[in-house]
Amino acid sequence: MALHLRPLTEEESKTIKKWSQSRTEEARLVERAKIVSLANAGQQVPEIAEALLINEKTVRKWLKRFAEQGPSGLEDAPRSGAPSRYTPEVKARLIAAALTNPREVGRKFNCWTFERLAVYVREELGFGIKKTRIFEILHEEGLRWRQQETWFGERVDPEFAKKRGPSSGSARKLQPTVPS
Repeated sequence: MALHLRPLTEEESKTIKKWSQSRTEEARLVERAKIVSLANAGQQVPEIAEALLINEKTVRKWLKRFAEQGPSGLEDAPRSGAPSRYTPEVKARLIAAALTNPREVGRKFNCWTFERLAVYVREELGFGIKKTRIFEILHEEGLRWRQQETWFGERVDPEFAKKRGPSSGSARKLQPTVPS
């Protein structure tokens, strides 16, 4: 059965051209726009499938969705999936904890690590959450890892060197060089 594409409006034509030539849109959307573009140029389903190295069934699907919904039909439909396990309130409490100095909440360290934050969230806030999910939630909020082992706050104790004491004598002492 031959599929015939209806004539495109001027606005649809502009959108399809923009999407089919885009280097920044998602690849799926670009491919779907190319399907419509090739059909609009008069190519038949088998030719489009061969040109784009896809299945004829896929070409028919997107041409049908375009005919029914226009350009918006080429975008991904919402997927059902499971609802988020973490409510906005839980996320807000996690973010607030990450932005708090650990000493202000009774901890004996100056900065958070994923491990420390996960333990605090589990023990004090009462919800278990994986370190990877903590990272994702904080990343979604635009919060970034500052140093290798810290979250938000000073990286080291400012008096660390004084508390540590002198370095061990095991390192070989270098002789000063004579300027040439």
